[in-house]
Amino acid sequence: MSGEAINILVIDDDPKVPWILSEGLGNGYTVESVRDGREGINKISQTPPGNRPELILLDIQMPGMNGIEVLEKIRGIDGNIDIIMLSGHGDTKNIVDSVKKGAAEFINKPFDVREVEIHIRSVLEKRRLKEELNRLQQKLKETDREILIGDSSSMMDVKNIIEEVADSELTVLIRGESGTGKEIVARMIHGRSNRKAAAFVKVNCAAIPRDLLEAELFGYEKGAFTGAHKTKPGRFEIANGGTMFLDEIGDMPMELQSKLLQVLEQQEFVRVGGISNIHVDVRIVCATNKNLEDAISEGLFRDDLFYRLNEITVNLPALATRRNDVPLLVNHFLEKYSILYGKQRKELKPESIRELQNFDWPGNVRQLENLIKQIVVRSDENIIYDTLKGHAPGGTRKNQTLEIIDDDYTLKKRVQDAVSEVEKGMISKVLHKTNWNRRKAAKLLDISYRSLLYKIKEYKIID
Repeated sequence: MSGEAINILVIDDDPKVPWILSEGLGNGYTVESVRDGREGINKISQTPPGNRPELILLDIQMPGMNGIEVLEKIRGIDGNIDIIMLSGHGDTKNIVDSVKKGAAEFINKPFDVREVEIHIRSVLEKRRLKEELNRLQQKLKETDREILIGDSSSMMDVKNIIEEVADSELTVLIRGESGTGKEIVARMIHGRSNRKAAAFVKVNCAAIPRDLLEAELFGYEKGAFTGAHKTKPGRFEIANGGTMFLDEIGDMPMELQSKLLQVLEQQEFVRVGGISNIHVDVRIVCATNKNLEDAISEGLFRDDLFYRLNEITVNLPALATRRNDVPLLVNHFLEKYSILYGKQRKELKPESIRELQNFDWPGNVRQLENLIKQIVVRSDENIIYDTLKGHAPGGTRKNQTLEIIDDDYTLKKRVQDAVSEVEKGMISKVLHKTNWNRRKAAKLLDISYRSLLYKIKEYKIID
């Protein structure tokens, strides 16, 4: 064997066993031995974790404490040491008990040294694969939350905006249907900002009862209400120096919106039951799947807060409008969940990919991800046809108008382009009519002054 020698501890009352193993295994191994279970337990417990043996060969039949008991004790001290059980009695019960208590392998005596080495190599290879899997899983956990998959023009626009605004202090409003990846965008903005070393704190405004949301966001003083036995800092204090992500901002109660506006404008607030202003340095990123303009007209959302939150808008497209991104997403999720669940990576058939592209995905990327997760776990590609009802291979889709076409030519995109063109023309016309008096133009257009300035910039309207 190459590299450093493998350190093996033999726990066996027969002195011939460690001698045979030491002589037979060769230079790739160092063999230490103890004569009974208690001595073995003491040796493991008194040795620092970094110096403990990589592998233990443990006899089952020993005087005093038997091998099953020793196995249990050692696993309690250090669960990372692999243990191979040795027995001169091929007792099925012993084998079952050993495996239940964490033994890696079971070898009957008398044994051939070459057989023992095969078992050792097998155990060490399984450990190596497990460590590699854990490393990959950890890497996925660290990076996957900041990956936005897709190279369609709409997604490239989103990525470009993220890169442009990430290192600014502008408040960002992320808009899009549920499941389009709004939290991923928020994390990408934070991860590319000069605040990335500080906290990213998420609060879902729709998930916390309205009577608790204020205390959750801003904290409370001792005695502020029944059950407030001690002062508790809020999420804004935890996020100090970093980024606060307010998800589902459209569900924030009106009475809290003015307090949020104060944080945005003055970077300070008062805890529930408090009297002192608390200053924080927090960048705010928000997300919603609601039409905030409609909420404003219905009196459910403050217009001044909306314009303050809407310094930069990121519009995430629905998956149905970027069908050419589906194969990229499928490949990503196949790779991700094959690693997470230790499954062999399998490619989907071309006809399955086409069916996935043809589907409308009301749950967007999240729905597609959940489907691929099922396929990986169950190793069954037919789940696609069971899930996407009426989309069997070669069948006729219910809505033939939704073909696999480039996202630039979908009906929704064309409508958006047409609306934008009309809006740009109307704004240009009014600006020229008012001799570029922006405040007067905003009044004539019946929009806020801030909104007009944003649209002038968005449409690149010049005098």
